[in-house]
Amino acid sequence: MSILITNIKQLVQTRTHGISKVSGKEMKELPLIENAYLLIEHDTIVEYGSMKNLGGIIAEKTIDATGKVVLPAWCDSHTHLVYAGNREQEFVDKLNGLSDEEIANRGGGILNASEMIKNTSEDELYEQAVVRLKNVMQLGTGAIEIKSGYGISLESELKMLRVIKRLKHDFNLLVRPTFLVSLAVPETFKDNKPGYVDDVINNLIPEIAKEQLAKYIDLFCEEGFFSLEDTDRILEAGVKHGMVPKLHVNKFNALGGVALGVKHNARSLDHLEVISPKDIKAIKNSRTMPVALPACSYFSNLPYTPARDIIDSGLPLAIASDYNPGTAPSGNMNFIVSTACIKMKMTPEESINAATINGAYAMGAHKMFGSITRGKKANIIITKEIPNYNYLAYAFGDNHIDTVIINGIIVE
Repeated sequence: MSILITNIKQLVQTRTHGISKVSGKEMKELPLIENAYLLIEHDTIVEYGSMKNLGGIIAEKTIDATGKVVLPAWCDSHTHLVYAGNREQEFVDKLNGLSDEEIANRGGGILNASEMIKNTSEDELYEQAVVRLKNVMQLGTGAIEIKSGYGISLESELKMLRVIKRLKHDFNLLVRPTFLVSLAVPETFKDNKPGYVDDVINNLIPEIAKEQLAKYIDLFCEEGFFSLEDTDRILEAGVKHGMVPKLHVNKFNALGGVALGVKHNARSLDHLEVISPKDIKAIKNSRTMPVALPACSYFSNLPYTPARDIIDSGLPLAIASDYNPGTAPSGNMNFIVSTACIKMKMTPEESINAATINGAYAMGAHKMFGSITRGKKANIIITKEIPNYNYLAYAFGDNHIDTVIINGIIVE
């Protein structure tokens, strides 16, 4: 099917081929065309430009976007969208003053999430994930990374990754699957952390690779989680089995995980609420994308990633939702874009770049997603009538989306 979008007030993020990400001062640049048109054929952007150059182009379907902004669909490079049930009681417990330790002693936390996955069938886990995925698509997400990690045991991790594989197969959007090494040590290895690391390396990684269930491998390099030595060993094993490294790092402490991630050519380093000049220096001249997760800071009352330090040093930055039941129970990337501006002092241009072209890079999808470029996939957001693209971040409480097109198909 061909779709022609006409009278676009602002066609935002128009890029030529060869631009894979934007960094530093470039992040303040957001190329656009006023009073524009965009032509889609099948699943591909084939032409765009000023309305005065439209000529005699016709299509099977025409959309009049008078007064509306058109931009690329969001690329959400960090989510935990597959999980069982919810954890709203833990949210209430925290509001009532309970500590994480007290909540864990009452059966909450990661071990509770793991137990719910264990007791939920694969089909039911899939159906729950379908509801969430449909919702984020309607909110403008056109490419998404989904992690495992709550399963803990091999059986449950495989269950989660198989659900992610089914979503990838069944839905008309890019899904990048990631094996996230568990945030909690299984009870069978409660007093044997080295034994658990060996189990991950010798059993979990080979089995996941055998079934081709994950493109990326990720883990939490942090005090109380995985040490630098553990992280080094696990990432090396993942690479040997064809998985690309990512890292949860510097959420609470700067322990050297950033440099270690760069050493392993990590695709992205995510969280970075704490980042030192040494860390920034380590990322420079690398191919690694720093990723901020503002909803996690918002929901968990944590410091926000110092975006200004990162961008002003000349580095790129992506933003993602961190959609998960415990610390960021929302996949609304529109809120992420606004929060990055309001709380992280990013400009609307920087925030949109971070959620589109840089988000696509963070999941290795920049060649086909993240910008309005001839030959790229037709992943498009058409807003309602708004003054300009700045309004997306400014009026943070409103739903500005009129239509979402993913791979050339209008999301219903």
